[in-house]
Amino acid sequence: MADAFSTLSADRFFEDYAVGATYLCGSVRVTEDEIVRFAEAYDPQAMHVDRALAAAGPFGEVIASGWHTVALIMRLVVENFLPHNGLPSPGIDELRWILPVRPGDTLTLRATVTEARRSRSRPDRGLIHSFLEVLNQKHEVVMTMRPVNPVRVRRQEAG
Repeated sequence: MADAFSTLSADRFFEDYAVGATYLCGSVRVTEDEIVRFAEAYDPQAMHVDRALAAAGPFGEVIASGWHTVALIMRLVVENFLPHNGLPSPGIDELRWILPVRPGDTLTLRATVTEARRSRSRPDRGLIHSFLEVLNQKHEVVMTMRPVNPVRVRRQEAG
């Protein structure tokens, strides 16, 4: 098992992901203007776009759309966890929004490899199952995700 909080090199392949390894994959700060702009375009619920209504609501201020949080974290996944050798994903097995993301929050991605197996039908790739946790600056988990990602192999096995 790899050490907790390992780092990944930029040039990595399926063989570089050890089951049980945990990686810190960067951080991003969330601003109120970004929250409102994203929500106006993609999720125009009052809690995301109307500062006055949101201030009177249960959260006391605008909060980020969960889809905005997913988009922010996807960038961290692409830049810091999955390589240029990543391939189109078949999807996410689970997505949970646990706590609201607020203006000024700094979100950090922690990724743990939960399963890694070679593809039986496509020898040029393997499948990485991971558990992604998004933490705010208080180290509270605000979102979790369980994606499945195909990743190119460094070398193909002789067949």
